[in-house]
Amino acid sequence: MRTYIFLPPVSKPTGGVTVLRQMADILHQSGHEAYLVAREKGGWRPEGLADAAPVLEWRTLKLTKSDVWVVPEGWVNALAPGLYASAQCFSYVQNWAYLFSSMPDGVDWHNLPVEFLAVSDPVSQFIKQTTCKDAPILRPGIDRNIFYAPEAKPGGRVNVAFMPRKNKALVEQVKAIHEHRCGSSQVNWLPIDGLDANGVAKTLRAAHIFLATGFPEGCPLPPLEAMACGCLPVGFAGFGGWDYMRQVQAKPRYTPWIPLRKVPWKGNGLWCADSDVLDAALCLGDAATMFQELDPVLMAALAAGQKTANAYSLETQKTAILELWEQL
Repeated sequence: MRTYIFLPPVSKPTGGVTVLRQMADILHQSGHEAYLVAREKGGWRPEGLADAAPVLEWRTLKLTKSDVWVVPEGWVNALAPGLYASAQCFSYVQNWAYLFSSMPDGVDWHNLPVEFLAVSDPVSQFIKQTTCKDAPILRPGIDRNIFYAPEAKPGGRVNVAFMPRKNKALVEQVKAIHEHRCGSSQVNWLPIDGLDANGVAKTLRAAHIFLATGFPEGCPLPPLEAMACGCLPVGFAGFGGWDYMRQVQAKPRYTPWIPLRKVPWKGNGLWCADSDVLDAALCLGDAATMFQELDPVLMAALAAGQKTANAYSLETQKTAILELWEQL
């Protein structure tokens, strides 16, 4: 059984593409015959990685019915080679918001011989409710050798890390509300933009709080990376974040309506409804006060964050992928 994974044409590595590359590398390094398939020559490709899965050109792809063809959600037309060859086809849904995008007229998931893989439990629930199909879960992993907590956080003013590109207008609203309520001197703002993984980790280790403003999300990695670096995350879950996000506050202003899976950790962040900038700003103020007053609840939340991050290690990701492929 050979595995081929479609590599979308992107100019630089994104979180979703990185997960596809990790999947191919794990299979390749574990003795499976696995390949990435690049749609365009000009797109980003993994380079300089030790023992990475080989990359094939789209024009050279020749699938058979004994092969596995994995395509990320939102690229429905890319399923065609696998469908024509009667291969075992999977749509790996890393963001529920794109499950129904790019569907050709007259085509739906009911009449396509395609199975699903989900990046998180909420995404698996979304797939089940909308297509009536089950979706095994393959969660992403973070490198704990890069994302780890420092021995101590900086003293003085509370530092808040954030990603300006994630719903930029909402970021500015949260900042404005917080500064009008708490003054402009309560926190420092640390933007994360244009940095590699090591640069992101360094910024997060210098931060006390991470403001999560991304949505929709399948299983957002930035809040996980922030927890791993000893930050208390605050903000939006993007729906998919409820795979691991649990409320610190005893009486939060928002609770998700979907059933949450049982996890071995407790509250790890202050979470609010997507786009609710007022609640996000209020939670941010609460989190800053927790650091200023060294609230005992804070220590428990940071410990829960470490436990959460450990559950999303690269080793755990590898085990899940290999177990599923053994079933295939």
